[in-house]
Amino acid sequence: MRVLHTADWHFGRLLEGRDRRLEQEAFVAELCAIADERNVDVVLIAGDVYDSVNPPAWAEELFYEALERLSKNGKRGVVVIAGNHDQPERVRAAAPLAHKQGIVLLGLPKEAPFCTEPDTPAEQVRILQGGPSWFELAVPGVAHSAVIIALPYPSEARLRELISESFSPEQMQLAFSERIRDLLADLSGHFRADTVNLIMSHMFVMGGNESDSERPIQIGGTHSVSLSAFPEQADYVALGHLHRLQKLSDKPLVRYSGSPLGYSFSEAGQSKAVVMLDLVPGEAPVEEIIYLQSSKPLARWKATEGIGQVEQWLAEGRDAEAWIELELHVSDTIDPAEFQRLKKLSDQFLKIQRVAVKPEVSSEEAEETRQERAQMSPEQLFRRFYERKKGMQPDEKLIQLFSRLMVNEQADEGGGLA
Repeated sequence: MRVLHTADWHFGRLLEGRDRRLEQEAFVAELCAIADERNVDVVLIAGDVYDSVNPPAWAEELFYEALERLSKNGKRGVVVIAGNHDQPERVRAAAPLAHKQGIVLLGLPKEAPFCTEPDTPAEQVRILQGGPSWFELAVPGVAHSAVIIALPYPSEARLRELISESFSPEQMQLAFSERIRDLLADLSGHFRADTVNLIMSHMFVMGGNESDSERPIQIGGTHSVSLSAFPEQADYVALGHLHRLQKLSDKPLVRYSGSPLGYSFSEAGQSKAVVMLDLVPGEAPVEEIIYLQSSKPLARWKATEGIGQVEQWLAEGRDAEAWIELELHVSDTIDPAEFQRLKKLSDQFLKIQRVAVKPEVSSEEAEETRQERAQMSPEQLFRRFYERKKGMQPDEKLIQLFSRLMVNEQADEGGGLA
């Protein structure tokens, strides 16, 4: 059985205010092409389909288009679970229709899928049996079936369990991890020697590497799970939530597929991928990382030599296909018009940060500057300060206002001393 693992699509999410719709559409096209070209039997989508509980209509349309294309009219299995960003009811809403096409949609941890009607043709994907959080799936042309434990984001609220009212954060973390371990151990009783045995969930597993783009699903680690929670009988554990592609364990094989697009500049330089596995009952899984080409990479530029350096990089075509976060180091203020010109140099700039750098001065130069300032009037000091901050000279009305404030301040001080 050939399985494709993906997660954290976050349809509807922006990057620094920039719409990613075209990239997300390109990802769907690439994913469907991979599934078709590699003859994938089952696609696992491990949560956070949407970026919010109320996604835009186009995001829902794109999600359903992806399901329809991936399922191949019921000839390929597709399993989707809700993540912490998803509204469970929204994810599972189409389940009564979707299961007829071999698509399983689960929103809450203890939901049971629809089983296939007895008269379903043999050339269609079938759910042979199942219960809360598990089912057995058969794919046409594959000699063995898969038993899948599917556990959507298992918060206390969604589990509908109160683990503790009075534990410390450390006790809470241990209790939560133990509850997930016990739940998975119980569900793994459905695993068999003649089936491919899979677990999919959306959670934070200790040891995983985070990035800034994941909004936390736990406070103080209380909703984190130990690797020991996963039973060794599992052939593969497909996880969602962390956006970096990473393997946490070999036995059982535990992986985050990561997100298909970079959703913050903390992910700059990361390669995005999906995970493909060839699985045979009783044998070690054979995995392949398939790197994606559909999304624009993210790049961070640190220009320590001013705007001229930025112009040079653009002329050289550096990171020509990327979204760019620019950190511009300046020793003085930038004229507002010059800053606007910088922003218009490239549509690739999504974020520009100015970093003030104090020039190194010798003790002699510092003393000269101190003496120079000591000889300047308050008005002259204000003019210099304003010019450095705003990049222009203050007008006369502002100078007059400053002078009146100084007079009032001196009067107040004089009255206080009398």
